[in-house]
Amino acid sequence: MDPKARRQETYRHKPDPFKSIGKPRTAGFTFFGITDRYLNVKKIFVGKLPPSTTEESLEELFKPFGRIHSLKLARDIFSGHCKGFGFVEMEGHEARAAIAQLDGRSFEGNIINVKFEKAQKGRRR
Repeated sequence: MDPKARRQETYRHKPDPFKSIGKPRTAGFTFFGITDRYLNVKKIFVGKLPPSTTEESLEELFKPFGRIHSLKLARDIFSGHCKGFGFVEMEGHEARAAIAQLDGRSFEGNIINVKFEKAQKGRRR
């Protein structure tokens, strides 16, 4: 058997994991076989955070409202302290509940702003 035919033979016998369940192939986050395309993940902006804020303290603040998909704090390059804002990704209904409960609440001495992230328009240089 020539090498080209052998290659085609091996590919033909490999099962396609997505074919049997009818999901399209998409790159990105997967959660128990479900891609982020099927999850209603919303990005939340959290502002007016104190410099002493850590990822763990922000995670504890949002944990009662549901599963946190990702959490990012903006940090100063030199000092490593929080710049005063961050982003949290949660599912849609959990994100709405978190925004309703946490917006205007006191967190480590500061009144924080919690809202959906707005897409920034391109900046001119």
